[in-house]
Amino acid sequence: MAWRSKPRRKSVGMGEVMQANSDSFDYIVVGAGSAGCTVAARLSEDPQVRVLLVEAGKRERDPLLSIPIAFPIVMSKPRYNWSYFGEEEPYADNRRIRQPRGKGLGGSSLINGMLYARGHARDYDEWRQLGLEGWSYEDVLPYFRKSENHWGEADDYHATGGPLSITKHVPDKELFPRFIAATEKLGYKFQTDHHGPDQEGWGSPDISIHKGRRGSTSARFLFPAMDRPNLTVVSSAHATRIEIRDGRAVALHYRQGGRAGRDHRVAASREIILSGGTYNSPQLLMLSGIGPVDELREHGIDVVHALPGVGRNLQDHPSIAMIWQAVRKVTLNPELRYDRIALSGLQWLLTGKGRLANMPVTANGFIKTRPDLERPDAQCLLQPTTIFARPWFPGIRKSADDVISMACVLLRAQSRGWVKLRSADPFDAPRILNNVLKEEADRAFFHRLIPQIREIMATSPMPDVIRGEIAPGPDVQSPDEIDGWLRQATNTALHPTSTCAMGIGEDAVCDARLRVRGLAGLRVADASVMPRIVGGNTNAAAIMIGEKAADLIRQDRQQTHSKVAA
Repeated sequence: MAWRSKPRRKSVGMGEVMQANSDSFDYIVVGAGSAGCTVAARLSEDPQVRVLLVEAGKRERDPLLSIPIAFPIVMSKPRYNWSYFGEEEPYADNRRIRQPRGKGLGGSSLINGMLYARGHARDYDEWRQLGLEGWSYEDVLPYFRKSENHWGEADDYHATGGPLSITKHVPDKELFPRFIAATEKLGYKFQTDHHGPDQEGWGSPDISIHKGRRGSTSARFLFPAMDRPNLTVVSSAHATRIEIRDGRAVALHYRQGGRAGRDHRVAASREIILSGGTYNSPQLLMLSGIGPVDELREHGIDVVHALPGVGRNLQDHPSIAMIWQAVRKVTLNPELRYDRIALSGLQWLLTGKGRLANMPVTANGFIKTRPDLERPDAQCLLQPTTIFARPWFPGIRKSADDVISMACVLLRAQSRGWVKLRSADPFDAPRILNNVLKEEADRAFFHRLIPQIREIMATSPMPDVIRGEIAPGPDVQSPDEIDGWLRQATNTALHPTSTCAMGIGEDAVCDARLRVRGLAGLRVADASVMPRIVGGNTNAAAIMIGEKAADLIRQDRQQTHSKVAA
């Protein structure tokens, strides 16, 4: 269904029709995720252009989506999650790794953990050194600031007044101070701002929460923009292919109502912008005959434009979870008792504050596993719980075990994977292979990090509240034992990138202005364009890419107008 914005309408998203309100728009944005909502909202600021945003999911109104602490519950629901699974991982005991992707307006910002992290400044300088003009840290910092409504005062690194509220996580009073004391005894930095001049150190994280509620890009960018008469949002519309004519993207084909639904065609007089994400943007390109020749022919798809890099170069953050038994007072379990949850729910409804407005995380660290490194290679999140936590009450339901956990993430893996078509059917999920742990350097990283984290947990005052290691466990010590555990335990941090990477070589899919190489009127704007993954959670970087994409599109339009006028 679709929403047509109308002037002076106080509530958004209420005028529903079954198809786009026009046969043609200036710009068509495909995918209402972290980048897509940003692109569409920013382009529609110009009243002279008509913008269509097409999303395969729908607008969801479940209150759970707004409750920050409920994100594990939301992510587990097929209603909000495309629930992809990867292929058998050959270097991880042939396990299939889950790959959740958000379904609905807001995309994965609707179900993610809301942790705000930009990555290291050097990550973007490296993009520039790869030949990508305009993507150094100095170039992209204004776009991070443009989105931001920061919890602190505005300065060279932060801004206030933007649509994306960034709040400081409120640390607990039991586990956080003990943990920070232990890290400082070992010489780690205490970091108050991971997005200032220095990223390294332990501290409390920044989170995309607005007045106690999830700050998805649909809530913060898209819904306010839907009052504009030049923005149309079509939901429950599955893109099936991009129509290319004489080397130019001219129209989008989509279907509403599932496989048996009705097909629609809508033309783009200026550009089509793909923001389907790291899995679906390359999938739609290939379904449209754009990609590796052998892959297209395997599925009987006519080759429209050979582009070998489509779907290649998949990168993610390999991740493990270390777990310890702990005394109850430092875990989340006391706050998960049914009566206390009810009181917390009432507090959240009335004030937007309390436990429900916060995340089940205690400390965030960007640290080095070798002192000679120029930037942190690990991100670690200490949590007073695990995914197995659940509400409980004496005599009715037993609580989960009293545990704390540490998510340990490799920020720049050397292993590379791919995304391929499962078939020529647009409704079939793409095939995904991460190749986790393929490269020796990735395995060596975890061999360095695990002893580091164990050392912190053994440093006073942490032993006062820890009762033993559960995972990897005290019996996992030798290199062979750690390797065996890693093959069973390594997943990803759910931060896929780089399958439509920018670059200047033959394998590049996009140029530095996000234009698909060799075609006119077609760009990609989402995490898939990253040539190399950034060192941190990828949501903030995807929003930055959306902000910059809108500016690039405007610049190119103005340049075209200038040439015509001349």
